[in-house]
Amino acid sequence: MSRQKESFETFRALHAPGKMLVLPNAWDAASARLAQEAGAKAIATSSAAVAWCHGFADGETMPREVIMTAARETLRVVTVPVTVDSEAGYSADPARVAEHVMLLIDLGVAGINLEDGRNPPELLVSKIQAIKAAAKARGTDIFINARADVYLANLVPDDRKLAELIRRGRLYAQAGADGFFAPALTALEDIREVVGAVDLPLNILAMKAVAPIAQLKDAGVRRLSAGALIGRSAYGKAARAVKMLLDEGKYDAIFETSGDCPNFNALFGG
Repeated sequence: MSRQKESFETFRALHAPGKMLVLPNAWDAASARLAQEAGAKAIATSSAAVAWCHGFADGETMPREVIMTAARETLRVVTVPVTVDSEAGYSADPARVAEHVMLLIDLGVAGINLEDGRNPPELLVSKIQAIKAAAKARGTDIFINARADVYLANLVPDDRKLAELIRRGRLYAQAGADGFFAPALTALEDIREVVGAVDLPLNILAMKAVAPIAQLKDAGVRRLSAGALIGRSAYGKAARAVKMLLDEGKYDAIFETSGDCPNFNALFGG
């Protein structure tokens, strides 16, 4: 069994009924290794945070070579499965999306996130089908976490959101998706309804209004993602430290958390 296929099988098992996979999303090799050292069972990247650390805006503005380099650097420093946030696949052509994902498989990536955004859900269905067909032809597989932006992008009126989310989840399950991501879905009763209606592991995005992990697990959620929030937190702390240094001539903010930084030289073989 290839390393990628073994990683895929391990990653899929982390979504088994009764389990709860918590993903503190990374944006570079250091944050990925930090998450592994802290006990993360898998590493997920955040497309937004990866874009920012390379000087690009979120929203499929990164060149493909940047995406591949970021994935390669992450895979080099961790041993747990890696899933890459692939936005909408960087193309409206399902065949081109499948080609992109095959390159990620070649690198050793175990899973991807793939979103529908404001496009018709049938387009994401076609992308999922194209990826699965291409992977099957090569005797491999990749975990597709299909993201529905019904709540996140306010795609329909509030009174129709839950029904539309469930409709999309069922479409993506039929197309061959392995997981279902519903960012901005926060109410526990609605979460329970989605869990019961869509035959895929449900992924919830960490937000202030989201219940604690233990309650989410009790509701049937099998995956929680931090998205870009940890990256934002890190950059927020850096911005505060820089501002204090420049505006006040003080070092307090620099030393608040610098002692918590891992010994990356030791981790990376220095």
